[in-house]
Amino acid sequence: MLSRRFGAVGAAVIVALASSYAPASAVAHDPLRVGDARSDVSSSGSDEHAADLVSEMTTAEKAASIVMGHIPTTDAAALHAYMQQGLGGFILMGANIPATDDELLTLTAALSVDPALPPLVAIDQEGGLVSRLGSDEFPASTSLKTQPVADSAAAFSARAALVARAGISVNFGTVADITSDSSSFIYGRALGTDPQSAAERVEAATTAQEQVVASTLKHFPGHGAAPGDSHQAIPTTGETIDDWRATDAVPFAAGVDAGASLLMFGHLAYTSVDPAPASLSPRWHEIAREELGFDGVIVTDDLGMLQSSGIPEYADPVRNALSAVVAGSDLVLTIAGSTPDTAGQIVRGLTAAVDAGTLPADRLAEAATRVMSLRLQSTSATTDWALCPECEPAE
Repeated sequence: MLSRRFGAVGAAVIVALASSYAPASAVAHDPLRVGDARSDVSSSGSDEHAADLVSEMTTAEKAASIVMGHIPTTDAAALHAYMQQGLGGFILMGANIPATDDELLTLTAALSVDPALPPLVAIDQEGGLVSRLGSDEFPASTSLKTQPVADSAAAFSARAALVARAGISVNFGTVADITSDSSSFIYGRALGTDPQSAAERVEAATTAQEQVVASTLKHFPGHGAAPGDSHQAIPTTGETIDDWRATDAVPFAAGVDAGASLLMFGHLAYTSVDPAPASLSPRWHEIAREELGFDGVIVTDDLGMLQSSGIPEYADPVRNALSAVVAGSDLVLTIAGSTPDTAGQIVRGLTAAVDAGTLPADRLAEAATRVMSLRLQSTSATTDWALCPECEPAE
């Protein structure tokens, strides 16, 4: 995980890359530029500070801090009220994106109950097929998978700048899945069609984004090997762990080594490793930590997708969240089917599980500390974004 420290030279690089990939009209009228870049908290320092803060929290506060919630509105007051539950994060979906950039900044600011410690504000800004920000016209996976690796670095530098300027600290934007099957659900979103090409582009995208926002690798352990759409089912594969290590693992390992801040676990069942979806599998969490060496925040894919599968054992969102945290996830994400009450129900369920002994208190504290550390690092990256009317349009 990188501490996202960069000065004038790094800022200039971001500006140049953003300008070179933006349409001429966009660069001429509304380019991205860094006004100032500062970072006062190192990664190790934030870890220590996070541990101190978490040690002073109640069990309920710790539980709330590892929930990333969602409600579909652009009403800043409603969002502020929703976040007063003490949630550690919020994910912006299409229904949260207002008409103008100024309105979006007002909205993201409203998500902070304590301005000194903002929540993690996330977005799925892959570009191309999955794009929440309409102003993102930078190259995406559909073309980047066949272009030089440097193009991926340039595109994701620009994309990260766009995300950061909106007041968003986390991008769920790097698809590390691989498949050569053009009919696959994930093909159009993957950055490569084979392990090596995907790994090179994932590494480039991760390195570029981590200078500006917290980047995320998804969907671990790899959607390409498991056919089907995980929004509606639990895609399943019989791929062995050895085959996985030689193929689907490669881009994830590259992204981890490049410093990705988050690793998103998919609702994917590799039955030869564990019949349970990876998001609920202690074995897959162990593999991510011990084999890949990932020490950042593990986030679930939307837990509502488990409910949407129609499988009875995944019908309860609170049970799903508890299973994910017990397995090793640090941050639980709830979107599909979520109401204004869902996050609070999960918080109460996790709290009760600690009291009952079904969720070890130290597991909750560990998760809360990782999330808190990332919040502190994101808060310390106080880059100021401003319009740049003097920048030259791209040729």
